[in-house]
Amino acid sequence: MGWVQTLKIHGKYRPMQQAREKNTRQVISTKAEFRAAVVEVGALATRSLTIMTHDLEPYIYDHNDFLETVKRFLLARSFARIRVLIMDPGRTLKNGNDFVSIGRRLNSYIEFRNAREEDRDHSEAFCIADATALVYRADANRWHGMADTYEPAVARLYLDTFEAIWEACDPGPEFRQQHL
Repeated sequence: MGWVQTLKIHGKYRPMQQAREKNTRQVISTKAEFRAAVVEVGALATRSLTIMTHDLEPYIYDHNDFLETVKRFLLARSFARIRVLIMDPGRTLKNGNDFVSIGRRLNSYIEFRNAREEDRDHSEAFCIADATALVYRADANRWHGMADTYEPAVARLYLDTFEAIWEACDPGPEFRQQHL
């Protein structure tokens, strides 16, 4: 195994390549770009993945690329946590979703909640890894947005919005596995 140059970032030693790429920002305008950015940000997660979505867009969160990223994340870390806030769960439950199925089986690692009626007017959608990396769309009905692999101040802003809504709603019983 070869020697890898490292650089100290936030008290931890990271590979130089990761240090150089820590602040990769991109503009997103298509569904495919958004999915790729969610997969990239998801792969950066070491502790938590936070998702606010209107209907768990199947092309994004039910796609094999994302599901594989989630599986790797959860299997690599016993303390991993994924929280998903769904603004309009009707379509997700009606059409089914493999991410929801994984969440039902691994409900100690993945938690889904439905936003309360009074909070469903939020138009944005985002995915945040470890309060540092994010993918963001101001309008969940459009694919235009941005992704940044290291922007803690902006990630914290959207994470605060998520936390306020998350704390106000109850866990959705329809997303839990029923054991008889």
